[in-house]
Amino acid sequence: MMSNAQPVETLGTPSKGGLLEKLFKLSEHGTTVKTEMMAGLTTFVTMAYIIFINPELMAKTGMDKDALFVATCVGAAIGCMLMGLYANWPVGLAPGMGLNAFFTYTVVFDMGHTWQVAMAAVFVSGVLFALMSFYKIREWILDSIPVSLRYAMTAGVGLFLGVIGLKNAGIIVAFEPTLMTVGNFKDPSVLLAGITFLIIGTLFRRNLFGAVLIGMLVTTLVGIPLGLVTAPSSIISTPPSLGPLFMSMDFEHLFYNAEGLFNVGMVSVIISFLFVNMFDTAGTLMGVADKANLIDDKGNIKNLKKSLKADSVSSVLGACVGCPPVTSYVESAAGVAAGGRTGLTAVTVGVLFLLATFFADIALIIPSYATSGALIFVAFLMMSGLSKINWDEFTDYVPACITAMMMAFTFSIANGIALGFIAFTFLKVGSGKSEEVSLSIWVLTAIFVAKFALM
Repeated sequence: MMSNAQPVETLGTPSKGGLLEKLFKLSEHGTTVKTEMMAGLTTFVTMAYIIFINPELMAKTGMDKDALFVATCVGAAIGCMLMGLYANWPVGLAPGMGLNAFFTYTVVFDMGHTWQVAMAAVFVSGVLFALMSFYKIREWILDSIPVSLRYAMTAGVGLFLGVIGLKNAGIIVAFEPTLMTVGNFKDPSVLLAGITFLIIGTLFRRNLFGAVLIGMLVTTLVGIPLGLVTAPSSIISTPPSLGPLFMSMDFEHLFYNAEGLFNVGMVSVIISFLFVNMFDTAGTLMGVADKANLIDDKGNIKNLKKSLKADSVSSVLGACVGCPPVTSYVESAAGVAAGGRTGLTAVTVGVLFLLATFFADIALIIPSYATSGALIFVAFLMMSGLSKINWDEFTDYVPACITAMMMAFTFSIANGIALGFIAFTFLKVGSGKSEEVSLSIWVLTAIFVAKFALM
């Protein structure tokens, strides 16, 4: 007996006329709905640590921690949805690691700005990134910045995060004769921070699914009988309000201080947000494109411009809800390895971030020692970029090392970038290699010199 019913789209075999097929072109990419959803779950689990770490770091500025948890999830969901639906890329996005620490420790603590002013800087840097993504200026800057300095920025952010993680964990402490020394491992929280890192590192090396999340949850559970953690009152709860953070940017004091004088320091802050986000994004997207077979026969990356636009617009919208720059996560490679090939993977990640808002009671009990251990692990992953620096050329590796070291030792990504660029320009010119100093490097060096001269 014949039926007039239309074929049903199954999880394993999408029909050619199905909605998901039309949106994501699954057949063209040789994938299925089931594969994409599993890839999305894989990516989410590998990057879910941001749900715990971002509120922990940024709440130190006075921002509402409950609202930060929701903002982290919502900002990530917005970015993932844009990347999936607009660019059709299997890339997850969330508030950027390192940029949140820069926001807290440099812009707010060191420079003395309110978090509202810092959020306005995030918004402006996002707008600039978006504009650059629509014009050739992005390619001009990306091509003109020396490769060694690009890798040094990522590695430096990693070193910066490592120092913060070690400090927050109590593994290193202040000590006047030598600035710092090792902490007290007899303190259970200090010991558990170190154990968190070791668990994560071991599981990661064994390619275990969700290594970071497992490591954090294991030591959190250990902390309950020790009295270091209070068990949650419920598992599922109503998401906290986003109200305390929504549209809270302070543009009035962004460029001018209380005396009405122009603040050169904020220019370098905006440039730092912009550069770290831009180079981190470009590197991540190109790496994922290679693994996801998104490069055509001519070597061109499919929809790269769309993916860059989705990433940059996400930072603008993220600032509106209270997030540091939202950026593409290299952890997306885990989802690609699990078979993710289209934007359905990213959309799945976005949906999971939204669902996570209903688990606030669990997320907000994760202790500082667990997030610090995870932070130290992420730091080492980011520092691997040091291996790609040209160690055979003095005028390349010295500015790169200055960039990375000064980010950590001055607790400022902005200072690291500024000093690295200044060193690069002077060393190249002094060594008779001025042809390697591009116009954009000259312009940025002048801005950074002015920053230090007017500090």
